[in-house]
Amino acid sequence: MSKKKLVYLFSLRNAAADLAGQQVPYKGELRYMPSPLEYLVEQLNHTDLGAKWSLEAIIYDDDPESPRDRDKLGRFGFKPQADGLWIYPQNLSVQGVPLNNLLEPIPSTYRKLPLAHPGRTQGKQAFERRLKARLDDIGADLVLLDGLLVILDELVRPGAPYRGRIVNIHPGITRLDSPYERRGATATLDALWCARGQKVTNWTTMQAQPTPPLFKTGASFHLVDNGIDSGEVIVDSLNTDIHPDDTILELRWNNFHHSLFPTMRDGLYQMHELLCEVEG
Repeated sequence: MSKKKLVYLFSLRNAAADLAGQQVPYKGELRYMPSPLEYLVEQLNHTDLGAKWSLEAIIYDDDPESPRDRDKLGRFGFKPQADGLWIYPQNLSVQGVPLNNLLEPIPSTYRKLPLAHPGRTQGKQAFERRLKARLDDIGADLVLLDGLLVILDELVRPGAPYRGRIVNIHPGITRLDSPYERRGATATLDALWCARGQKVTNWTTMQAQPTPPLFKTGASFHLVDNGIDSGEVIVDSLNTDIHPDDTILELRWNNFHHSLFPTMRDGLYQMHELLCEVEG
């Protein structure tokens, strides 16, 4: 089977919120918080996943001209600094290539505009055109989204060239028929508050209502369509226990290690098989 070209697409501001690459408080001690990207690199370097996939680029959509993005990234900044924080170890390499050499920005600059601004739709289209041009240049076989805080549109419409070749690793179950379904950007928070017997209906006002507690969460590796975490599920798992007194970072750490990391690994194995079958 041939090695396929993989592109990793994410938002730095999501990794910064997780304190990726840092020691984080965990039940009275400190634990290292690896990002999904760092786990992926480990798998490509040390398992036969590296014989199936070549990581060609790591693209982020954060905008240095956005005050909001600058605030969210804080001390992490928009690129590695010799004396600063970063989301992975500065000397990390993948398949013999320094990870920093693969890092490149394609900013989603349209997000600076108000939602009702007439230029926002055109700006989003321009962003996706830039992204598609780069993917075409690379010859990407698969695009893996991790914590990308924008919704793709034209790239994943029915009939689009990358439809069926863009996948997402999501920190929650996305099947609507599951009582543990947690779609959207607040999936981890939703799971944590559910374990406390509360369903938050408005995260701005923290309005909530009682709900029967559930003490599990998981992860989904799914195709990306025009909805929010609504694409076909390739692999999912429900292997993370929740304790009501968990912090958000404690639950993120647990869910990464028990559900999200193995689901991402298994999903990449399956997508390689599917792409090879399509090629015949």
